Amino acid sequence: MEDTNTDLRVIRTKESIRHALVELINEKGFEAITVKDITTRAKINRGTFYTHYQDKFDLMMKYEEEIFLEISKVLKKNFSSIIAAFGTNSLTETHMPLVVSIFEYLNENSEFMKAMLSPKGDLSFQERLKDIIWKTLFGSNSDALFKEENLLVPEHYLASYAVSAHIGVIQQWLNNGRKESAQDMARILWTITANGPLFAAGLKK
Repeated sequence: MEDTNTDLRVIRTKESIRHALVELINEKGFEAITVKDITTRAKINRGTFYTHYQDKFDLMMKYEEEIFLEISKVLKKNFSSIIAAFGTNSLTETHMPLVVSIFEYLNENSEFMKAMLSPKGDLSFQERLKDIIWKTLFGSNSDALFKEENLLVPEHYLASYAVSAHIGVIQQWLNNGRKESAQDMARILWTITANGPLFAAGLKK
C-alpha cells in the first residue's frame, strides 16, 4: 500500500509540475521561465523538483519525449484503413480512424500542444514534431506510409508541404478553442488532404 501511495504522489507531483510549466509558458514564454517559477506555481520545494528533473530543459525534454512517443503510436495505428480510404469518396469515421485518433489525442493534451506550438513555446518542439511525422509518413523504413518509389514529386517537398499544412490546421483549431469535434476536424482535414485545397475551396470539381 505504501508503494502505491508513493507512486500516486509522484504522479500527482509530476502533473503539478507540468501544469505549472504550461501555465508559465503561456504567461512568460519558455525562455524566461526559471525553476523557481515552476516550483512556486506547482507549490513544491526545489528539492522535490530536482528529484525528478535536472533543470527546466530536462523537464521539457522528458515531457516532449512522452508526447512524441504517443503521437508516433497514434500515427502508426490503422495505416491500412487510411490507405483504403484514398480510393473512396465516402468520408466516414470508419475510413478515417487515424485522423480521428490524432485529433482525440490532441484534444486530450490541448493545453500543452497549444502552448508548445505558440511563439512562446520551445522553438525546437515544432521542428521535432515535423521530423517525427516525416519519418513516420515518408521515412525510408519499411513502416512508412508513403513509399519513395510511388511519389510523383521529390519527397522532401511533399513532406514539407503536407506536414506544415497539417500542423497549421492543428494550430488554428487549438487557437480557436477546439470548437469542432475530433470527427469534424478529421473530415475537414481529410477533405483538404484527399482532394486538395482547390477542391476544398470549391474551385475544382
